[in-house]
Amino acid sequence: MGRILLIIAAVIAALVLLGPIVGLALTLLKWGLIIGAVALGVMLLTKWAKRT
Repeated sequence: MGRILLIIAAVIAALVLLGPIVGLALTLLKWGLIIGAVALGVMLLTKWAKRT
């Protein structure tokens, strides 16, 4: 019985700790995608401006 409660407590603790880590990873991914899209847009604009 004690072992089952210990396993349940460990799973809950892992989920509590994993939540902020996953949130941080997704936030970093979102900002990386935004910065990449902006950089791509600037690159395309400069190429288009050089052609005209």
